[in-house]
Amino acid sequence: MDITDTQEDLLQRHKQEKKELLSQITKLKHSISKGDKKGKKAVQEQISQLEKDLQERHDREVREAEEQQASLKIESDNKEQTTGLDNKISGMVEDLNLENSDQETSHQESKKISKAQKRRNKKAEADKKRQEEIAQQEIENETGARNMEFQKLRDLLKEQELQIFEITSDGNCMYNAIAHQVNKVGRQTDCKQLRQQAANYMRENAEDFLPFLTTESGDIFTDSDFDKYCCDLETTTVWGGHLEIKALSHVLNQPIRVLQSDGPMVTQGEDCHGDPVTLVYHRHAFGLGEHYNSVEALQESVDT
Repeated sequence: MDITDTQEDLLQRHKQEKKELLSQITKLKHSISKGDKKGKKAVQEQISQLEKDLQERHDREVREAEEQQASLKIESDNKEQTTGLDNKISGMVEDLNLENSDQETSHQESKKISKAQKRRNKKAEADKKRQEEIAQQEIENETGARNMEFQKLRDLLKEQELQIFEITSDGNCMYNAIAHQVNKVGRQTDCKQLRQQAANYMRENAEDFLPFLTTESGDIFTDSDFDKYCCDLETTTVWGGHLEIKALSHVLNQPIRVLQSDGPMVTQGEDCHGDPVTLVYHRHAFGLGEHYNSVEALQESVDT
């Protein structure tokens, strides 16, 4: 094997893995809602560990490649020395002493190579164990709550000739999912506008919402609590839920259906006359919280 080609392949792979890690880090950062300090800290710790693990593995692989190159160079030098000695031996004491010196040096180098090989073997065993643990985790993920929920939702949507349309998890997922479907039929709206409309509708119809809002201690919202709730809804990325869906169904005059893996489909605004909006509700999509996705027409895969 050409050692130069091996090193080039190694550097190319390291470059690709760094790109992949950057993409993964970007997705992790986008998964944090604004103002979620706890989630931000947890994701930052995860990012730091991913970067550390990758850098340590890259450093280790570079050292091993250098050790391999040094080993090959030693073997090549020994062959050249042996050839030179065979050609120059004349029986002189000086030549014999030189040969003994070379043999002692070769013995010491062999001992060093042996220790390096032991270190490589130990590291290779650790890498193998880590890969086995990763493989085991992949198997567990296949039967985990997130994957099982996704499979159920996909099957339920397929019966309606629909499929999931992924929405970014950023605290605005419910509003962006609704906007995605509303915009497909020629109306133009966005997350910011929907938040404002929902907040205004709830203020104008406070009696329909106040009974369902309580403080952390279980007390019904005061007018001041309700004003703050509507203000946060309108100006922050606080997550939307049942009450906001109810408000937006009336704002848009469209029924909003929420499909979930466990339990019946829930519909808000059944008396509205527009085309229904369908949301997909995930309980286990992300570690940072629940999530809403949109839907689109089912696209059957074509075997080639």
